[in-house]
Amino acid sequence: MYNKINFQNLRLVNTCLSIAGGRRLLFVRSKSFKTNAEETKTVRSLQEPDARNFSAMGYILLVIPAAAFGLGTWQVLRRRWKLNLIDEMEKRTTADPVPFPSNLEELRDLNYRKVVVKGTFDHSREIFMMPRSPVESQGQGFRNPGKVQTGANVITAFRMADSNLEILVNRGWVPKDKIQPNARSEGQIQGDVEFVAVVRHTEKRPPFASRNDIGRNHWYNRDIESMATTLGTLPIFVDADRKSTVEGGPIGGQTRVTLRNEHLSYIVTWYSLSLLTFLMWFKAYWRR
Repeated sequence: MYNKINFQNLRLVNTCLSIAGGRRLLFVRSKSFKTNAEETKTVRSLQEPDARNFSAMGYILLVIPAAAFGLGTWQVLRRRWKLNLIDEMEKRTTADPVPFPSNLEELRDLNYRKVVVKGTFDHSREIFMMPRSPVESQGQGFRNPGKVQTGANVITAFRMADSNLEILVNRGWVPKDKIQPNARSEGQIQGDVEFVAVVRHTEKRPPFASRNDIGRNHWYNRDIESMATTLGTLPIFVDADRKSTVEGGPIGGQTRVTLRNEHLSYIVTWYSLSLLTFLMWFKAYWRR
């Protein structure tokens, strides 16, 4: 009986020891697994850059493609505005002429519009815009087909017949050897004349362009206020049209309608830069 009890107790003790040993082994293995995971995480953190720093830098660099895209979109809007402006100017220059307004304030809205003027030239008051090349080199007046020439546009004081107001009229282009009035006396028409002219406004002096030399009577840009002061007229400026040309006189029709429209190239440039920088950002930060 005693031996049987001892044997059972011995089996119970062995069972308890086995269970305890298993739990200890499980604890050791769990602790070992946890330690290995932490070590692996530590090694990765040493091998890889800080994700938080990359995220901040990535957001900062993302401004570059976003800004380039915005500038491309702005150029799209600018191109649309420029095309509308060119279309409006073409309509103005091809519209039928209107009578010269009695209310001079209306001239502010008539830039590039054709008006009918009637009166007399005062050839004793002339100024010269130079150097200039002719817009056209055919028809009446001075011409040398096949050869590019430089000369000047002749601006003459003009007295209106119906109001006695004096304005500035760009009669047209003459070559260098015909700039002085005594070299083109045949074209210095006298008496009342009537012709169509294009209303022009003051132009801004281009950067780095020469300033008008009033003392030498050499004008490089259309500063209407200064021109009017020099010739004693109102600050109103018109370009005589082609049909106003007379034999031996300046070639009319020297209105230049030029508007730069390079917005399409700007659009391609900015959108290409936006796409390229975004692909670089995507490869560096999104796919890492």
